[in-house]
Amino acid sequence: MSQQHLTPLFTGVREHAKKDPIQFHIPGHKKGNGMDDEFRTFIGENALSIDLINITPLDDLHHPHGMIKEAQELAAKAFGADFTFFSVQGTSGAIMTMIMSVCGPGDKIIVPRNVHKSVMSAIIFSGATPIFIHPELDNHLGISHGITTDAVSKALEQHPDAKGLLVINPTYFGVSANLKEIVDISHRYNVPVLVDEAHGVHIHFHEDLPLSAMQAGADMAATSVHKLGGSMTQSSVLNVKEGLISPTRVQAIISMLTTTSTSYLLLSSLDVARKQLATKGHEMISESISLANRTRQEINEIPGLYCVGPEIVGSKAAFDFDPTKLIISIKDLGITGYDVEVWLREKYNIEVELSDLYNILCIITFGDTLAETTTLVNALRELSKLHQDQIELRHTAEVNVPDIPTLALSPRDAFYSETEIVPFHESAGRIIAEFIMVYPPGIPILIPGEIITKENIDYIQENLAAGLPVQGPEDQEFQFLRVIKEHHAIR
Repeated sequence: MSQQHLTPLFTGVREHAKKDPIQFHIPGHKKGNGMDDEFRTFIGENALSIDLINITPLDDLHHPHGMIKEAQELAAKAFGADFTFFSVQGTSGAIMTMIMSVCGPGDKIIVPRNVHKSVMSAIIFSGATPIFIHPELDNHLGISHGITTDAVSKALEQHPDAKGLLVINPTYFGVSANLKEIVDISHRYNVPVLVDEAHGVHIHFHEDLPLSAMQAGADMAATSVHKLGGSMTQSSVLNVKEGLISPTRVQAIISMLTTTSTSYLLLSSLDVARKQLATKGHEMISESISLANRTRQEINEIPGLYCVGPEIVGSKAAFDFDPTKLIISIKDLGITGYDVEVWLREKYNIEVELSDLYNILCIITFGDTLAETTTLVNALRELSKLHQDQIELRHTAEVNVPDIPTLALSPRDAFYSETEIVPFHESAGRIIAEFIMVYPPGIPILIPGEIITKENIDYIQENLAAGLPVQGPEDQEFQFLRVIKEHHAIR
């Protein structure tokens, strides 16, 4: 009999709080009694009563043997994993654990170029060498998709000694590659597949969504439960299949990267989110898909707007897609996605997931109702009318994404090298020692160790001019960049 209706962790901390023990331990607010009155009233006594620490009755995330162990075992069964580790460091912590579990100094790891910053951080910490695969670009939408099976085969043929292959599945925009085939190819080389599943916790629980990492036979998956699965922000899971991966090493690495003061609020929210997904997830996700498809149809009736549907599937990198992600192309309105994001915020109090030069992205989950999507559609109708004079026949937007720069030094060596500051406009040809990223579309422009080109500089300026968030450098005004110091010959 399935035990997925049980919540050993949440039930355990709640029962402990009911006993109302005298606490001579941290946290110092002592059930909220020592906390600011206004904040305590707002947060509520129930939440503060389970803001606890890893005392013996409550188990320890670093050495689970009681209620946390039981909760992780139930999660493993729900996700089809051999082992599941709870993360209170978000999916970033889980991603870093994945990479550092398989890579050491000098080891190769094959990664797509549109990786999350946490991937590059883990590569720097581990001393690994990234072998980049360029994701397929959608020249109509101006976004990147996944990696192709051909690119994976080529990378593994050239680097059969790689310690791991990292795949983003699905992408931020909900597009999936042929993950099952990618896993099969990689396993022929005995190379483990690590999946950044930050945007796919729900896909495991519905057959009308892309295959999950565990369903595809991947070895590890860092999965954001908080993004789309109903847990609290910062709570995620790391799912592991035994074989090419050692679960005991994974436990050791995640413990190294995790605070010793683990939040029982976050951990309890993972426990109940797993229960909900396992027992009611299919029904709830069906409703989300239906609501998203209805909204998509209504948006596609608005002049000048295009909401992407199943027609996106067909290329080698767009093998499947998640219909609960509403990619709304706004370029025919003659404005940028960032302009639309600001307008929706100011006029309708609507916040979107992201915007870029050509699109906005809205996410539909089982927390949404027809009321919210109706407001969105009405807002977009008004926006279309405001720009009806600018609406032209749909055309293919010119997408400007620079080529992958040359990696002159390992990211770790560059990050820890002797550096100097140079003017941004005079930095072409130098080796950068810091990150520069534009999120979205999510492709890092430069990572430590790469040679800066004029093309990179122009692309950064284009995004800055559009108001989009360009992140990374110490100098947030982009007047200067930190580069590897040049040592000239003594004359």
